[in-house]
Amino acid sequence: MQTHFSLAQLADPHIQDADRILRACVHCGFCTATCPTYVLLGDELDSPRGRIYLIKDMLENGRPATTEEVKHIDRCLSCLSCMTTCPSGVNYMHLVDQARVHIEKTYSRPAADRLIRTLLAKVLPYPDRFRLALMGALAGKPFAGLLAKVPALKPLAAMLRLSPGMPHGRSAADAPGVHKAQGARRARVALLRGCAQPVLDPGIDAAAIRLLTRLGVEVVRVKGEGCCGALVHHMGREAEAHAFARTNVDAWIREMEGEGLDAILVTTSGCGTPIKDYGHMLRLDPAYAGKAARVSAITRDISEFLVTLDVPRATAPLGRRVAYHSACSLQHGQKVKAPPVELLRAVGFEVVEPFDAHLCCGSAGTYNMLQSEIAGQLRDKKVQTLEALKPDMIAAGNIGCLTQIGSGTGIPVVHTVELIDWATGGPAPAGITAPAQAA
Repeated sequence: MQTHFSLAQLADPHIQDADRILRACVHCGFCTATCPTYVLLGDELDSPRGRIYLIKDMLENGRPATTEEVKHIDRCLSCLSCMTTCPSGVNYMHLVDQARVHIEKTYSRPAADRLIRTLLAKVLPYPDRFRLALMGALAGKPFAGLLAKVPALKPLAAMLRLSPGMPHGRSAADAPGVHKAQGARRARVALLRGCAQPVLDPGIDAAAIRLLTRLGVEVVRVKGEGCCGALVHHMGREAEAHAFARTNVDAWIREMEGEGLDAILVTTSGCGTPIKDYGHMLRLDPAYAGKAARVSAITRDISEFLVTLDVPRATAPLGRRVAYHSACSLQHGQKVKAPPVELLRAVGFEVVEPFDAHLCCGSAGTYNMLQSEIAGQLRDKKVQTLEALKPDMIAAGNIGCLTQIGSGTGIPVVHTVELIDWATGGPAPAGITAPAQAA
């Protein structure tokens, strides 16, 4: 793609990045076939190629974003399926992130939209605030239908409908500290606590800790870490996202330079993708560029790490059929697709995948609240293809996907690591009562 940035514009390193990304695009259109919003809506401007044209025009002319541009860029899930498909290696992730920062700086959203986005940014990344919000949602849930009738309040209605009920309290497994390995220590890792997952389902990390320590891995819950920054990052709130990133980098570097870490593990793939990108995110910060790159270099999804260990193999099939949903942030954002399936099969599950495995379920961080109608259609399509496999349960590696899919099906939806823990000696995940055969 030909670009026309001025020399003055190209002095800005962000514009340099955008220029390089834009020039890599050859207009081939392969991305349109795998973009969930284009497949659903059929509008060229709701495809990666169409959004690239909008972003190019906006940045080249150095002007504020328009309402039309904001509409189509807001509709992007950041599922990154386009990056998996693109034969030219266009880094759409970095381009759309830059566009969102530009929108946040130059576009004045309607008051209700600004208020809802601020509410999300100031509540979801903070577990204690999120718990209080979920308690309040219990009272407001009966009014979700009424709120949905007012266009500006649809995001609030979606929040209420997605709220799971009484939130979980603080778990002992979430507290800073060390969980010793059983037997000889083979590795020492940090396990991200994050923000939303401990409130929605603390059982996921509890299962991860049980499994890792049984396999001889010492697990550290590092003091001082917090939200990965993804939630605000995808809303274009760059300063807040960078602040979260710096806090985490400082916490992990202290641990790396203290007793040492072999890896930083993440059980929420939506967090793993930005953490692996901290090196890029903070590349222009001389105080953090090197440290952030070190953190990104040792960050792994839990499934990536588990396949390097001697996870006990099943001696016989467990007789359980698992439909595996590959979270976009894992398969497209981190290029991790095979390990979770390999692990589930190795411990005895029959694993099946839907034909539309590359398409998003509609969760996408805050997307299922801010773009609830599109998200709902994507969820229903995903649930339909998963249920058609007639599974006993559905597995995924991201809390957002678990919540989104779970809101549309009666089939148990559980984290991959919970199933691996269960099959190798741990307790059954919540909602699954029948015993598993020992591996």
